[in-house]
Amino acid sequence: MPYLFYGLPALPLALLGLPLYVYLPTFYTQDLGIDIFTVGLVLLFARLLDMFLDPLIGYLSDHFFSRKVYIFCGMLCLLFGFYFLTHPPLDVGFMWLLFFSMCVYFGWSLMSVPYYALGADLTQSYSENTKYASYRELFNITGVLLALSIPYLFGVADVPRESLLLMNTTVFFLLPPLLLLFLYTIKPKAQKRYTHRFKEVLQKFFAALKRSRTLFSAFFFNSFANALPATLFLFYIELVIGAKEYAGNLLLVYFFAGIIALPFWNYIARKSSKKTAWKLSMISAMFFFAFIPILQEGELLFFALITLFSGMSLGADMALPTSMQADIAQNSFGSSQEMGGTLFGFFAMLVKLSLAFGVGVSFALLGLAGFDAAAPTQQSLFALTLLYGALPVLLKLVAYFFLDAYEENRAL
Repeated sequence: MPYLFYGLPALPLALLGLPLYVYLPTFYTQDLGIDIFTVGLVLLFARLLDMFLDPLIGYLSDHFFSRKVYIFCGMLCLLFGFYFLTHPPLDVGFMWLLFFSMCVYFGWSLMSVPYYALGADLTQSYSENTKYASYRELFNITGVLLALSIPYLFGVADVPRESLLLMNTTVFFLLPPLLLLFLYTIKPKAQKRYTHRFKEVLQKFFAALKRSRTLFSAFFFNSFANALPATLFLFYIELVIGAKEYAGNLLLVYFFAGIIALPFWNYIARKSSKKTAWKLSMISAMFFFAFIPILQEGELLFFALITLFSGMSLGADMALPTSMQADIAQNSFGSSQEMGGTLFGFFAMLVKLSLAFGVGVSFALLGLAGFDAAAPTQQSLFALTLLYGALPVLLKLVAYFFLDAYEENRAL
């Protein structure tokens, strides 16, 4: 039961991802009339600022107050920002979008970084770390599935404003009770207060970073590989496969596959190691994704099968790296409470950096190839296919070799 209660907040947090990435930019450009370049610039600035705050939030949660305090304050900040972000005045300007986007992203980080670190505080066991991470990511993927399904169930998926209002209501309905249940039921050991100066913290952190640099590199390149198809999926399904109307169904297949395969990867991790299980999941994803470049227009069934089988690696990609991060926090510092927040803040920054790379690299290279979604050329569609299917395989191969060089310590 503690695993179940620990995973609860991940569900409403995951519900926010789709509205912020898909519906919000469209709403502010099409419905409110703000220039698309301005909207993109504002959201990019808000995310970059948020990215660099992650390690600071982690450091503060290690040294001042309990992690639960940060999680609760993060919820208030997130709900405040998301309400006003989805209820703007008709004459709204870009400063409204900037301020409340920063509130949402800051609140999200203020919740998620201490939340992940708290998972490492709850146990000192190699196998228990995987259980806590798996339940958290199970609720995370379930939240993504709900975020995909709810606008379709209510018939508003094609109306950004209505979709945002619906998701706002859903988050306000789910987040407070689930978080309060989590705060009441999860009782970690009293957090010891360390009195290290900031310089000492940096020295210890970089020492741990040096010892585990191959795992950090594997994590970054694997996240970068996953970010590319996530960014280009809608372009690929519409312009290459020619089946835009099936996009929602295929995303549901992908995330559902991640849920049903997660127990299998946990079984492999128990019988061998987390490193071995993650390597096998990478091999599986690379194998199936390698068929993407040979697909032709209309081959929806083959693409659906690739989506299904590559989606089975999703659970491993989400649960195993964070479980290994908890191992590092405990092995490197003796207790995750000493610097676990700082470490998880750094990992959160890596994820956001990889997502930024995914958007930046894919759009820049498509621009160089002369890509125009309204009138794509064969050359630009070929570039889209390579970026969607070939480059992620190469990046995962790089991640695989970094992971292979990592020496996993199971002595917990």
